[in-house]
Amino acid sequence: MASSDKPSSSAQPASLASSSASLSATTSSAVQVTQPARNVLGLVNPQISSYFIAGGIAGAASRTVVSPLERLKIIQQVQPRTGDRQYRGVWKSLVRMWREEGFKGFMRGNGINCLRIVPYSAVQFTTYEQLKKLFTLQGTRPLDTPTRLLAGALAGVTSVCTTYPLDLVRSRLSIASATMSIPSAQSNSSATILPNGARPALYHTAAATSQPAARLGIWSMTLKVMREEGGVRGLYRGLVTTAVGVAPYVGINFAAYEALRGLVTPPGKSSIPRKLTCGALAGSISQTLTYPLDVLRRKMQVVGMAQGGLGYKYNGALEALREIIRVEGVVGLYRGLWPNLLKVAPSIATSFFTYETVKEFLGSP
Repeated sequence: MASSDKPSSSAQPASLASSSASLSATTSSAVQVTQPARNVLGLVNPQISSYFIAGGIAGAASRTVVSPLERLKIIQQVQPRTGDRQYRGVWKSLVRMWREEGFKGFMRGNGINCLRIVPYSAVQFTTYEQLKKLFTLQGTRPLDTPTRLLAGALAGVTSVCTTYPLDLVRSRLSIASATMSIPSAQSNSSATILPNGARPALYHTAAATSQPAARLGIWSMTLKVMREEGGVRGLYRGLVTTAVGVAPYVGINFAAYEALRGLVTPPGKSSIPRKLTCGALAGSISQTLTYPLDVLRRKMQVVGMAQGGLGYKYNGALEALREIIRVEGVVGLYRGLWPNLLKVAPSIATSFFTYETVKEFLGSP
């Protein structure tokens, strides 16, 4: 009996070992199947998450720093060419904005701008980083300038398409309370003087159902656009023009930044001032080269505000381009360029610097 028990007791550990090995193999196989599925989602990939988080923080920081200049740029782009209430000169216009609306005037539209720019910037940086890897076969091929331009352009279009309604509403909010003269066709409204001596804001001359400009917020402006301009379609007015303008801008921006990094911040010389200078130069170059497309974008976004007094009636981007050149000349395509350049340097510098800093903090290469 004892001899028959021994084989049984020795077979038990072998059986357990076999079961353990089988369980380990099954678990390993399950992990191998599950892990790629997780990486495909990109939600638990630390590297992609770091790109997304860093991009979002960079966008919010860069826009808040230059909010007053951003609003002034939009006002100067879309204000009527004639009239005694134009915003002329950067400093005088900022002082006027402060006098008429206070600190809120400086920040008007910045809330939705940050709400828009966080996902916009996050998508843009993440898409650019992933496209670089795709086009260079995970870094096995050199990243040349055409590749940078293409990756940046596609990243720009992707980010625009995902956040465009917020961009349009932000533009409307930026100019809704600006006190400007309106075209002669609405001269009776433009002559109206409020009790405090100020002219009415743009939306004060809109339909009777409109709310006063000071009360218009993100949600109320969104509903106003949908109600008066054809529903959801109104929130995408000018999308094609915007995408056409953003693609070269973002492409040039990333390509210029990558190229300037080798010159301005070579190994061992990557101080904070050098990093900020690199971003500022890249932003200035890209904005200057593509600024006319930005003017067209703003014009198309406020076409539906005809009742509010701007009076723009374009059937498309090409018609808008012809009309601007006919009425204002080529210089009309560069209206607001000076305040735009003043904001671009600190904005893009802050964006790239914040992105690189947060990305390094999160441990991403």
